[in-house]
Amino acid sequence: MNEIIELFNIDFTYVFIAVFSILTCLKVIISLFEWIIGKFGLETKWMRQKRKERELLIQTSQNLVTLQEKHVEDMKKSDEHDAEMRNDIKELTDLFVNKQINDYRWEIINLADKISGKKFVSKECLRHAISTYEKYEKIIEEHGLSNGEVEISIEVIKESYQNKLKDGS
Repeated sequence: MNEIIELFNIDFTYVFIAVFSILTCLKVIISLFEWIIGKFGLETKWMRQKRKERELLIQTSQNLVTLQEKHVEDMKKSDEHDAEMRNDIKELTDLFVNKQINDYRWEIINLADKISGKKFVSKECLRHAISTYEKYEKIIEEHGLSNGEVEISIEVIKESYQNKLKDGS
């Protein structure tokens, strides 16, 4: 029982200081030991493992730098490819719009030529030409183009359509 009472009388401040002092001395001794071994050029298993970990860390860092450079290069190529695709799509869109405009023009001008040549043209054909002209005007307006070629032809078509409506034929 006396041992237990003595245990409670221990000053834990001294125990803490003693443990801390022992650990500090142990660290100093290990550091001194490593320094001496390093001066002789010897290598312990622990030092070898530490060196390999350092080399691995350096290699990983270099690989990450290389990977980052490759990523930046790939992103530049991707941006260039996207720009090329945008240009190609714009060119295709322009080609399609120009073809559509030319098809509408040809259809309207061809019908106006038939009317001028005194050939028979039905009311349905005339309505279709007027509808085509409206589509033509819409495309011209959407793309900021000017209309000059088809205006006279559409006037001939509208006049012929009005005459057909008046005549009832």
